[in-house]
Amino acid sequence: MTTLNAMEKTGSPWSVPVAVDEIPDSGLHVEIEAAPAVRAAVAELAGLREVTQLAATFDLARRGAGVHVTGRVHGRVGQTCVVTLDPVQNEIDEAVDLVFAPGAGEAAARGPAPTAAADADEPPESLRGGAVDLGAVATEFLVLGIDPYPRKAGAEFTPPRVADAGEHPFAALAALKKRLGSGTQ
Repeated sequence: MTTLNAMEKTGSPWSVPVAVDEIPDSGLHVEIEAAPAVRAAVAELAGLREVTQLAATFDLARRGAGVHVTGRVHGRVGQTCVVTLDPVQNEIDEAVDLVFAPGAGEAAARGPAPTAAADADEPPESLRGGAVDLGAVATEFLVLGIDPYPRKAGAEFTPPRVADAGEHPFAALAALKKRLGSGTQ
């Protein structure tokens, strides 16, 4: 699938769908790595200079009509330091732990919805077309892991020096007003 077609169908520049029906009862281990064109599209989507690495490993386990997805997303992104404006590279390593369940339209056809993970506080994500899009999951977790204020190592913001009270542009007028005001009373 081309990047453009993937974005049209899923809203993500990377699409790696895995049908729930193709996941064996014993589970499925999947390793994916984004091609250069996909990384360029992800960089554009996230407002980055570049994405030099984007890979993920996932373990999928069926839960009733749904899927429990665990794994890690690894990436290296090129950003701009907010202090020095120099280019910086940041590593991203995000853990993934999601439960997917059929949407309202799919629930009737597939049977009961799975139970959420024991420690999950969030409702399950919706399956689309009976599949989990691992490329979209990896893209989302990479974007969520981006540092919104990247800094070059050792870069510190130093606020501008505040001028003394007598050095501001209207100091002469303030002094004149003070001098004229004190002689009138």
